Order: sequence, then structure tokens, then C-alpha cells
Amino acid sequence: MRLSRDKVNKVAHVVTDALAEMNEVEFLEDRNTIRLEVRKLMEELLNQEARIDQAARQKIESQKRTILEGSQEWDILYRKYYNEEVKKLGV
Repeated sequence: MRLSRDKVNKVAHVVTDALAEMNEVEFLEDRNTIRLEVRKLMEELLNQEARIDQAARQKIESQKRTILEGSQEWDILYRKYYNEEVKKLGV
């Protein structure tokens, strides 16, 4: 899923604020450092998801016959190939 930089920043702020409100969590760094790390982790996860999505789509496109996106067959293959790519990463 593609998110704009502003949306990623907003989610990072929300996550950081939620963590700061938890009694079980104590920040050893300032809030901005924590927020930046949350944003970095989110961007890495989103980039990884985009690579998995692209790999699954390429596998479908490499089929001998054309499979139309949105068809039931395409959806089944996409889920199958997506899950294969996730398993390769050990997620």
C-alpha cells in the first residue's frame, strides 16, 4: 500500500503519542527520535510489502496465458504468490 510521506509521519506521531501514554513504556530517547525510528520502520515495512506485491504480480504476468486482474483466478494466484513471497522472507 502506498502512503504519502505526510500520512506516514502522521501515523508515526500517533504511534509515538500512544507509546508515551503507556505506563509500561519509558522513552530513553526524546520523542522526536522515537517518532523518526517509528517512521523509518514503517517505511521499511511498506517498501518490503511493495516488493512482495510486485513479485506476486510478475509471477502472474509470466504465465503463458493472460490472466485478467480482478478475475477470481487472478485473485487466487495473487494470494498464493504473495504468501509464497512472504514465506521466503520468513515473516
